[in-house]
Amino acid sequence: MTKAKESDYRVVYTTEEGAVCPECKRPQAKCGCAEARKMAVKGDGNVRVRRETNGRGGKTVTTIMGLALNQVELQAILKELKRVCGAGGAMKDGTLEIQGDHCDLVLRELDRRGIKAKRAGG
Repeated sequence: MTKAKESDYRVVYTTEEGAVCPECKRPQAKCGCAEARKMAVKGDGNVRVRRETNGRGGKTVTTIMGLALNQVELQAILKELKRVCGAGGAMKDGTLEIQGDHCDLVLRELDRRGIKAKRAGG
């Protein structure tokens, strides 16, 4: 039977520092992983605007995918698009969703901001 070394164990929680981040193994109070995730760009730059009804109980939603922006910038654009469209919306995994069929309005607003977007779907 081999003897375990101290380096074979990792700290999960300690009363000195509190909980430990699973990604960087630093105390959560000193961890910067959440901020780094917020600033990470998710989109590929090919912006697509489309109208969807699948899986939404028959409700129509305008989705905007592929914006090469970080989470903070996406939230700002979503807020402005919701205001322009006069509708509610949400952000899910880097995809913006605006309630209702507002494809033309969203395309015009993105063009006004200098973002090249294409209409996808039917």
